[in-house]
Amino acid sequence: MTARPSAKDVCGIVEKLLAKRGLSGADLEEFLDPSLKRLAKAAELPGISGAVDAIVPFLRDGRQIVVFGDYDCDGVCASAILVKALRRLGAKVDAFMPDRFEEGYGITPTSLKRMIERHPDVALVITVDCGVTSVDEVKTMKERGIAVVVTDHHLPPETLPACDALIDPKVATQCETAKSMGAEELSGAGVAFFLANAVASRAVELGIYRGGKFGAPLLVLAGLATVVDNVPLLKQNRIIAANALRMFRGFAPMGLNELLLRAQRRPVDLTSRDFCYLLGPRINAAGRMASAMDAYDLLMAESREDARNLAQSIDVRNVERKSIENFMTEDAQAQIVGDPSPAIAVCNADGSDAQKWHHGVCGIVASRLMEKYGVPVAVVVEGRGSARAPEGYNVHSALSACSATLERFGGHTAAGGFTVKDGMFEEFRAAFMNACAAQCGGGAAANSALREPDVWIEPSDLTLELHQELKALEPFGECNPEPVFGLRGVTLDAKPLGENGKHMSITFQDRRIPRATWWSHGGMVENLRAKAYMRFDITFTLDVSEWCGEEPHLELRLCGIAESANMV
Repeated sequence: MTARPSAKDVCGIVEKLLAKRGLSGADLEEFLDPSLKRLAKAAELPGISGAVDAIVPFLRDGRQIVVFGDYDCDGVCASAILVKALRRLGAKVDAFMPDRFEEGYGITPTSLKRMIERHPDVALVITVDCGVTSVDEVKTMKERGIAVVVTDHHLPPETLPACDALIDPKVATQCETAKSMGAEELSGAGVAFFLANAVASRAVELGIYRGGKFGAPLLVLAGLATVVDNVPLLKQNRIIAANALRMFRGFAPMGLNELLLRAQRRPVDLTSRDFCYLLGPRINAAGRMASAMDAYDLLMAESREDARNLAQSIDVRNVERKSIENFMTEDAQAQIVGDPSPAIAVCNADGSDAQKWHHGVCGIVASRLMEKYGVPVAVVVEGRGSARAPEGYNVHSALSACSATLERFGGHTAAGGFTVKDGMFEEFRAAFMNACAAQCGGGAAANSALREPDVWIEPSDLTLELHQELKALEPFGECNPEPVFGLRGVTLDAKPLGENGKHMSITFQDRRIPRATWWSHGGMVENLRAKAYMRFDITFTLDVSEWCGEEPHLELRLCGIAESANMV
């Protein structure tokens, strides 16, 4: 693997990109070298010592442990991390995940009841990616004599659960220390990874475990979840994600390898896009369309036959998810009339097609509408919804302002989930619109046809060498987006691409500019053809293609297009 460059080795364009991201000095060197030597010591994560103290007696005595997870990729990976680690250390442990449709997110009275029925001998519950808001449910478990360790990364309520130990980098008493470590924005699986390491270290110290190291496969899972859960890919998260990609080929669970093959991609030179757009959606599809336990079983599979069968089943679920997502997005767009600012809130309105809406796809549809309109979006199906917002907004704060209309809610700055009180969708919509308007000063979010790129470049800059140089910035994701470049005054020829002309292929008069693809914008082909005499400004990201055995060549992924101010 090619060594990463130091600050003095990067080219001029990459230097500009790093400067725009505010990186300099020690921060820059750390960013360019996300090696494992920079990974924080697990024992230093706040709250972790108390959690290890609480867990080790149950591990040593062989009492039943249940890891209570969430049904998204982060929760599934976090569950697999802890169960794999604890089993390797000799624990009697199983995983439990709530049913998205019948029980909802996190520990609820319904999911708690089913968990105890399924595991009547449970002595210790360890939550992952949930639990910090489950005050009443933790109290119920403690009253039944069940020890509880909460590990989470979501924003906490004012009153914390009275558990035996708590790890959450966003809890007030832990956030400053976590921030000093660069660990304040860990994913749920990131927290689970550090806990697994700390428990393993203690087990070695006590002579409970004398085997070899087993952290690499757990790191792969933590990195996958870190990318997919859209936590900032900076500091400790960047280290986890970068090394997960590097180690994938040698250490990924066989189920992930099989799932990647179903997506027609071999585990060589993976990028964060593969995590985000190939593996993540498929793992999430299990929980969205059926049961997250299918995805968990895939990550835990120990035979090739089981891994292949589960990967095939999950891939079928993903195809089903795509179909429903497309229908819901089109149906939701039909509800949006006129100016969508300051926010959008849609639901499955009465009608013959209302039953085709699926709660498990709310978050994806909200994301697609947000990307299209550039404003916060809430999508609700039968009272349960998901919200997404662009940079500059805080979803959790907006939902908090709507709390009088909600049964429950939770989430992050960029995303959240909630349940609307019966018959109060219109009241929720009004409150959500007001809350989002207040956050952007009462005006609409910027949503121009062509957003300012990171760097304006010249056609002569578009080389394979530039694409190679950009690898110094990988992995890309939240707070470290893939660089967007711009070209001014180009002339182009647009053609439909793909089934039913859904996409667009573009070639340019200036042959130094590689071919471009604009995904999901095939409907604009005729409009661009009618303006073939005009010049345009375009924004794009870079890709390398070897399609159909061609030599590796640069391609552009178009982000935006606008008539150029320079018409000559």
